[in-house]
Amino acid sequence: MVNKIVPIHIGGLDLSFTNASLFMVVTLVLAVGFLIATTSSRSVVPGRLQSVSELSYEFIASMLREGAGSHGMKFFPMVFSLFMFILTANLLGMVPYFFTITSQIIVTFALALFVIGTVLVYGFYKHGFHFLNVFVPSGVPGVLLPLVIAIEVISFLSRPISLSVRLFANMLAGHITLKVFAGFVATLSTLGALGIGGAILPLIMTVALTGLEFLVAFLQAYVFAVLTCMYLNDAVHPGGH
Repeated sequence: MVNKIVPIHIGGLDLSFTNASLFMVVTLVLAVGFLIATTSSRSVVPGRLQSVSELSYEFIASMLREGAGSHGMKFFPMVFSLFMFILTANLLGMVPYFFTITSQIIVTFALALFVIGTVLVYGFYKHGFHFLNVFVPSGVPGVLLPLVIAIEVISFLSRPISLSVRLFANMLAGHITLKVFAGFVATLSTLGALGIGGAILPLIMTVALTGLEFLVAFLQAYVFAVLTCMYLNDAVHPGGH
């Protein structure tokens, strides 16, 4: 749950500093601090942590080249920052009693709106009204064009919803499932020897789900970054041109 830490009300607006705000700051500090600390030496033969940073850099760079082409590399700082922010936030959420900001729909929706807003602004800035070609796939018969355009517009408008709900739902569902099984373990353990024996199965499930959630934490950051690259491709090459 989102709880206020420092209540702030300005002009009727609630701008309070919450636990969600705190963990966004912590996520940002950890992500930036890790990258600075591991790349400051710039060793010719990288150590393990420097290798992780360099692999992350090359991983996102190759993903962006494949998704949006060489012209899309101008968006590398944005995509890399989104990936590292989401990945760090997801991993922080795996620490007991920590807050998972990506399990809040308002946070994931804000990130998705930022991506789609960037696509729209850059698309119209770079291509003008030719950007609207993104809604007109090439090779479509004229008689089907109105229907296809309507479908493409609806599909485009649903992108921020699907992008945000996918991340939010996966993180929330995984943490709820973990809490349920962990709750079974705690409850059964208080029922004597028989209860302790019965707690073994939910304990095994809790351990297995914890490992799965670490995988999901990476996969959801990866999926968000991949889809961002695909959407940016529409801004760079509207209509596939």
